[in-house]
Amino acid sequence: MKVENFNFIDYCTRISFNGEAKADAETLAALMRSQLFSVPFENLDVQAGKLVSIEPQDIVNKIVYQPRGGYCYEVNGLFAMALTSLGIEYYFVGARPMFYPARRPKTHMVIIAKIDGEEYLCDLGFGSYGIRAPVALSQMNKSIQQDDDFFKLHCDDGKNYILQALVGGQWINQFGFDLYPLELLDFVPANYFNSSHPDAIFVKQLLIVKHNPEGRKILSGMHLKTITKGESSTRDITEQELAITLKEEFNLTR
Repeated sequence: MKVENFNFIDYCTRISFNGEAKADAETLAALMRSQLFSVPFENLDVQAGKLVSIEPQDIVNKIVYQPRGGYCYEVNGLFAMALTSLGIEYYFVGARPMFYPARRPKTHMVIIAKIDGEEYLCDLGFGSYGIRAPVALSQMNKSIQQDDDFFKLHCDDGKNYILQALVGGQWINQFGFDLYPLELLDFVPANYFNSSHPDAIFVKQLLIVKHNPEGRKILSGMHLKTITKGESSTRDITEQELAITLKEEFNLTR
């Protein structure tokens, strides 16, 4: 996805990436980690009553130059622009969130990157239990440790994949997907739903996640949860504390 206002050097500055960038698996993992730790998953625009734009140029302006964060279509869209700059082949696929009590449509967007004959699941926008590094699709039914988190990838029929995370000692389904390639344009209806429908979690409450090497911080409504080395603590914040919490914990302003 080539975008007129995307500059790879500016992107690397935004995500604090200082390494040598090549079209290889090592760079893929390093870029994903750098962006994940620098760009928060956030829904401030939705909470402000705005319809999120997933026009590529708008994504660049918002995340690279404002700078802000975004949710899956935005942060994964930006990552796809970086892959294009490096000449790494990829495609988008739709994913079905599976942690809800009722079956939901495929409103999540992830990336499948292709390097040296291997395909990798990449996702920088799933929130609290999202992967922290690319997962090779060949790593089936194995416990995969990423920092202090553990994941598994299942595919019993050769077509449909399920990503699980180890949560509270149990393997919990996070999302399911197949390998049918889509374009960013195909997610316009899902983005509209997530930006505006009263049943969408992003409309219902504030949700911000910032990953770091030791864990992550999650602001869900007015509850701030900090996870460090697998240990968590939670504290409530007041409306008066919200602005300073956004700045100090997530480097964001409303």
